[in-house]
Parts: sequence; C-alpha cells; structure tokens
Amino acid sequence: MEEQKRKWRRPSTEFPLINNLDDGCLMHIFSFLSPIPDRYNTALVCHRWRFLACHPRLWLRVDRSVKDLSQPGAYPNIEMAVSAARPGDTILIAAGGSHRVSNIQIEKPLCLIGAGENPDDTTLICFRSSDSALEIMSTCKLANLTVRTELGCCLLHRSGKLTIDGCILQCESNPLDHLSYAIISTAGAADVVPSALKTCSNGVSVLRTRIEGGAKAVLTRGTLSLQRVRVIYTRTSLFFWFEVEGGDKNTMQSAPVELPIS
Repeated sequence: MEEQKRKWRRPSTEFPLINNLDDGCLMHIFSFLSPIPDRYNTALVCHRWRFLACHPRLWLRVDRSVKDLSQPGAYPNIEMAVSAARPGDTILIAAGGSHRVSNIQIEKPLCLIGAGENPDDTTLICFRSSDSALEIMSTCKLANLTVRTELGCCLLHRSGKLTIDGCILQCESNPLDHLSYAIISTAGAADVVPSALKTCSNGVSVLRTRIEGGAKAVLTRGTLSLQRVRVIYTRTSLFFWFEVEGGDKNTMQSAPVELPIS
C-alpha cells in the first residue's frame, strides 16, 4: 500500500507545478485565455495570479478616476484607450457611472468589456450631437456593456466582424426616434485585403443582447442582410440573437425587425 502511494506521488516531484514557472511564462499563458470569464477568473486564484492576470500587458483599463496619466495601461476615457491600444488588445471599462462617447472610430481589432457584474453597471452614453457612439471599422467584440444614444445609432458598422455579446443597446425615446437605430451597417459582403490578397468577411453577430427603443434593431445599407433571428421574451425585457451577413449585391434594405419600446 505504501509503495502504491509513493508511485502515485512521484510524478508531482518530477514535473514542475505551474506556479514554478516565471512571471513571463505565466503571463504568456494567460494571454491565450478569453478575457471573460477565463482570464477574469484566474485573478481570483491568488495574489500573484491576480497581479499577472491584471497586468497592463494583458488589459488596458478605462477609469474616470484616473488622474495620473503615467500609470501604465490606465486611461481616463475610452477614446484615449482606443488610440493607445495595439491590435488585439482588450480594454476593460470600469463599472459605475457613465462614460461619454462620441463617434469613436475603432480601426484595429479590439475587445471592449464592461468590468461590472451586469451590462448596466457600465454605461456608454452618446449625446444628440453625434451620429454614433462607436464606429466599427475592424474586427471588434463588445461584451457586458450598455450603449445608450439620444439620437442616431449606438453602433455604426463600416467593416470587419463585429460581435456583440451580453450587451444592452438603448435608443432614447424622443420625437425623432424614427431616425434612431441600435445598429447601422454600411458594410459590403466582403473586402479584399490588398497586402495579402485575401478576402475579409464582414458581418455582425448579436448574442444575448437587449435592444430597446429606436425605429428598428438594424438598418443595413450595404450588401448585408439580417438572418437567423431568435428572440427570448422575459417579464421585463427582450433578448435578441441574430446575424447580419452577406446578401445580394447592390441592395439597400432595412432589416425587418420591429422593436417594442420597453
């Protein structure tokens, strides 16, 4: 019996534990984890993992309380964080209060995530003088955020693959709400990348997202069309799943999804 226990314990002494890796190796491993929930959960393991999982190399943080701009990876507003981000970076937006956004162009692959427990803990507000809150011109993911606009659209999709996961898109009720849309897409079915001579697909994927107010959920002005719509009704709200993908060329249409104002 003792010999069996020794044999069972022997591998643990021969092979190093993950905590025996240096900080650089661990941080490189964490970089392959999806930001939410995997990388977020690693920060709950111990103090060392929290330090590495929250390192500025893996996240950029937006916090309105930031005064010292010399802090690495911390910015007082979303526009500055997007400008400083490198392609593939993840921007974690602090919960509490609201963040003002106006026609912010995202021209590189980024992931914007709300830091709260629920999407309404982190709100991006776009006021009436703006056409859109965010203008998407590259592959981008938005998760756990509320985007609210007074007039215009929450998200203007120009090109790339946009994924909206677990968000709330709100168009304020006003006399001109027939001009408001949660999402407007002007993208074509595909773009050719000259340097690599490859075709880059465009589209919008909406997952488990509440859409409130406005004329319709989506307006398409390119060659994309609404497909695979699914709606779940709850007592207080509606949750949408749908795709906006390539359709017939040279078409201009409004996606036929009427939105009740909750």
